[in-house]
Parts: sequence; C-alpha cells; structure tokens
Amino acid sequence: MSPQSMRAALVQRAFSMLSTLVRIRGREKVPAHLVVGVQGEDAAFFHLLSKGYKVVARRWSARKLPGDVDLIAWQGQLLCIFEVKTRTKRDLTPAHVAVDQHKRRVLRRLARAYLRQLPRNASTVTRPNVRFDVIGVYLIPGRDPEIEHFENSFGWSDRRDWHEN
Repeated sequence: MSPQSMRAALVQRAFSMLSTLVRIRGREKVPAHLVVGVQGEDAAFFHLLSKGYKVVARRWSARKLPGDVDLIAWQGQLLCIFEVKTRTKRDLTPAHVAVDQHKRRVLRRLARAYLRQLPRNASTVTRPNVRFDVIGVYLIPGRDPEIEHFENSFGWSDRRDWHEN
C-alpha cells in the first residue's frame, strides 16, 4: 500500500468515527436519501485521495447559478470536475446513467464559473484543461463500498457525449 493510500485510509477511518459519534448523539436529522448521498461523496473523496488526486472543493456552488459540483480535484495539471451518484443496491440502471443531459449542462455552466474565479497571473494566460468524470458509488449493506470511476465521461459539448447515442 502506497503512503498516500495509507494516509487516505487513516483519514477515512478518523472521519468515519467522528460521523458515528455525531449520529449516536442524535444531532443528525437529515433525510435518509441525503445521508446516503453524502456517504457516497465521502467514499468518492477518499477514493480520489488514495489515487493521488488533490481535492480542492466539495459541494462547490456559484452564488448566482443553480446546482453544485460534488467534487473538484487536480490530477497534475488537469482540473477534474466530478459528479457522484450513489446507490444502495445494484439494479438494471447503473448509477452513472443518472447524469442526464440537463445535469451535464449544469455541470458545464458551473465549471465555467469555477474557472472564472481561479486566480490568473502573467505566466498562465490559458485556462487549465478540464475533464468531466462521473463516479458511481454502491453502498450495499454488509459490503465495502464499490466505486466505479468513469474518466472523461462527457465533454464541453453534447456532441461528444458517448452515452447519449
């Protein structure tokens, strides 16, 4: 196990223990489907850390735009925008298919807003390359989380979307 994987596993364990304490104390009064979504985002977050990504934002939103981006991370010089879909069972429709045309448009709009707010300096005139990824997380009771990472799942235009054809 690599040092970054070990570090991610330790942080994940500590985070899990703190989450359990909050639930035990009864302060978490959130609908069950939202709890599952947050747990899926947490699993995706730690998966990305263990793979060496530098996560810079979770649930990022722009003030005047609807929606949010689940995770934003750097993979070297590449900026990755992540949508996480979580399910508690596997059925005929995989989790990643839930990222429909409307959601892709929202994510593109939010990515543009995120890029506009990045600091610029004289040496970097161009914007970074951006990749849109989808992560499917399956939180099946009694099993470890199953994570499916779809890199470059869609692009800046609908013409490039592979799963709409």
